[in-house]
Order: sequence, then C-alpha cells, then structure tokens
Amino acid sequence: MSKAHGYEPKILLYCCQWCSYTAADLAGAMRLAYPPNIYIVRVPCTGRVDVLHLLKPLEEGADAVYVSGCLPGECHYVSGNLKAAKRVARVQKLLEELGVEPDRVGMVYNSASMGPQFAQCCRDLTDRIRALGPLYLSQPRTSVEKHAASQ
Repeated sequence: MSKAHGYEPKILLYCCQWCSYTAADLAGAMRLAYPPNIYIVRVPCTGRVDVLHLLKPLEEGADAVYVSGCLPGECHYVSGNLKAAKRVARVQKLLEELGVEPDRVGMVYNSASMGPQFAQCCRDLTDRIRALGPLYLSQPRTSVEKHAASQ
C-alpha cells in the first residue's frame, strides 16, 4: 500500500535526551518539517531501551520502532548507545527468525546540532517503512499513540 491508498506508517522513535531529542527540538525550532507519524519518546539514554521496549510497540500497533542515540563515541553515558545498538541487532535477528522484516527495528544517530539531519532521518525512516507496508501481527492492534503516551 502507498500513501495514495491512505497508509501512513506509525513509527515510534526513542530519542536520548542529550543528543537526539535536542536535535528534534532544534528541527522544530528551525521549522523543519518531518512526518507527523513519528512518535518520539524521550529517554535519559538509549542504553536504557530494553528489548521489550522494542518489541511491545510492534505488538501494540507500531509499524516500526527505532532508537536515535548520540553519535558513536560521543555517548554522554560512555557506552549507552553501543548497548542499545546490540539490543537492536538482537531484536532484528529475532524478527528475521519470525519472518518479520528486520528493518522494522533499527538504530540511528544524531548529535544535538543536527536538526536538519534529524528531520531528514525521520523522512527517510518514513519512506523506508512505508515501502514495507503495514505490519500485521496476530494480536489485535491498539494505538501506538497510547504506548508513546505511557512512556
């Protein structure tokens, strides 16, 4: 399905408060447009994002879950983004074993000064997931907005 058919993916994006969330804020301050189907959840550090934080939103209706952390080597908590990247890779492997596209979960990196790049990253993510189409799991779908609000 494409946008012409009314499909817009729901993407949950966990952003570290130090870099990625600040980049999102900068993109907003610069009035840079990025798709409204990106639901941002601010976390203290991407190293706190657990495997369940990556899987549960997919079960509850998200089409993709991504983690946006500090640039490699620049994590404010030294290695939080490296831990997150390992968890993302583990979930991608699990999804592949289950027959689900592993690209539905991923990791991206943005520094606090990368507002334009953050907005472009969100556009690219949306295009990538839109091309995959909706994620249908056997569980009834609930609102990803509800999940984002509960975080």
